[in-house]
Amino acid sequence: MIDVQFITVPGCAQCAKAKAVIEKVQPDYPGMHVTYLDVTEHPEILQKYRIMSAPGIVVNGNLEYTGGLDEKSFRELLTRLSRKSA
Repeated sequence: MIDVQFITVPGCAQCAKAKAVIEKVQPDYPGMHVTYLDVTEHPEILQKYRIMSAPGIVVNGNLEYTGGLDEKSFRELLTRLSRKSA
C-alpha cells in the first residue's frame, strides 16, 4: 500500500493543480490511499514535515513534493513503490 498525504491550504492554485494530478493517476495505482489535510485544520502537520510551500505531498511518511506536483515524477515514484510492495 502507498500512503499519500495531500497537505493543502484553502484557495491555493498550485494545490488545485496537484490534486488534479493525484486524481488522474490514482486509478492506475489501486494500492494508493490518499488523505487530504487542510493546514487550517491541522497546523501541526507543517511542523512535522517542515513544509514551506503548499501543497505538501507526503508519501509513505516522507515529504516528497512541495509547491506543486509533476505527474511524470509522481508516476515514477508510485511505480517504484508499487514494485517494492509487490
